[in-house]
Amino acid sequence: MWGARILSGHSVPLVTRRPHDPLLDVWRADTPGCANVVHLNNAGSSLPPRPVVDAVIGHLQLEANIGGYEAADSAQEAIQEVPASVAALINADRTEIALVENATRAWDMAFYSIPFAPGDVIVTGVAEYASNYLAFLQLRAQRGVEIVVCPDDGAGQIDVEALERLCGPSTRLIAITHVPSNGGLVNPAEEVGRIARANGILYLLDACQSVGQLPIDVRAIRCDFLSATGRKFLRGPRGTGFLYADHTTTADLHPPFIDLHAATWTARNEYRLAQDATRFETWECYVAGRLGLGVAARYATDVGLDVIETRIGRLSALLRAELGALPHVTVHDKGTHRSGIVTFSHEHLDCHAVRTALRARAINTSVAGRTSTRLDFDARDIDDVVRASVHYFNTEHEIGELISALAEITRAR
Repeated sequence: MWGARILSGHSVPLVTRRPHDPLLDVWRADTPGCANVVHLNNAGSSLPPRPVVDAVIGHLQLEANIGGYEAADSAQEAIQEVPASVAALINADRTEIALVENATRAWDMAFYSIPFAPGDVIVTGVAEYASNYLAFLQLRAQRGVEIVVCPDDGAGQIDVEALERLCGPSTRLIAITHVPSNGGLVNPAEEVGRIARANGILYLLDACQSVGQLPIDVRAIRCDFLSATGRKFLRGPRGTGFLYADHTTTADLHPPFIDLHAATWTARNEYRLAQDATRFETWECYVAGRLGLGVAARYATDVGLDVIETRIGRLSALLRAELGALPHVTVHDKGTHRSGIVTFSHEHLDCHAVRTALRARAINTSVAGRTSTRLDFDARDIDDVVRASVHYFNTEHEIGELISALAEITRAR
């Protein structure tokens, strides 16, 4: 699969061509940004395909031409299709989908709907994302809940045997991140769901980084809530996200705030909540973005999540191998099942400086720091990592460009 080339006096793997996939030409032609950059920041915000861009811009133009309310009225049929398109992506019912502004709002609407009492236990994982853990800390201060962190197993993923032992009569919620923001890990979401369901514990899955890069089946996972964003691997617009709420287990949970869309004002001192997941929505929304989100969901479904997962898996494995062969570079990924997020650092170069130098060469990456995943990075004594996240429209040649650029940056130091 790889030959060898010499960079800075060291032999490193060399990407060689695979048989050309004609679908790759279609995907890249549909992605205008591919002509401008090597985009390896899909875990931050991916490049949207042209149909998504057209849907968003087209509706914004309609708003400008006839008015916002009137444009929404004329697009009602397409707007009503969005929850169904999102539901099909994760094997849910359309009535279980709430469309919200972002993954954080989706997660918060689920989390703060749970009536925690003093002494209730929240079980989470070592790789939990900062925004989620901050919410745990807030409720610990406000309501006296307890936070229990399940340890990782030897491979670096959440230890399901330890999780089973940690579940007790006071455990109110298991909340984990499916694919953490850094570290390459894919947590065993289905195994966690089995444990949660067997113990009658609510299960909130942060799928911000997994929706759009992995096949997701909420029935198989058995989560009660799942939160996700549009802008990452789903390739939708920024300012969009969704919440899945299982209608069989969450119907009695009330959102932390409501408006005239989430509820109906039935009498002077009475209201009635919406009977489906729209009770977690608000009336005012980014209509053009929602339309784009629906297109992005259908686009991913049409490409095929199995196809996407396979290609991302192959490209990310190649990238890890290439990076691992570079002198002074450490790859920081862990887990048995790994995602398209690849993290690394250079022994002598600051991660922010690496990202800046790569961006100057039209190669997009990002930096993940300790404050975004403190438990994990504290345990591994890591301050920062460069994050390169691949998608199915990326190529082996682009990975080669990243490796060559890193070698050049190292020589220029």
